[in-house]
Amino acid sequence: MDSLYLLIPIALIFCALTIRLLLWAVDDGQYDDLDREAWRIINDEEEEKGASEDERA
Repeated sequence: MDSLYLLIPIALIFCALTIRLLLWAVDDGQYDDLDREAWRIINDEEEEKGASEDERA
């Protein structure tokens, strides 16, 4: 029972910190454009394929 007096405040601080970091990320614009990075990865693969085909010729 004595350990709960320590663990409950630690858990509450951890939850508050997690919520604060999530709100900071949302306000900072981290989740504004989720598709741009996915398309950038796909486009990089296409550019690498095109560059390797040009090197072969």
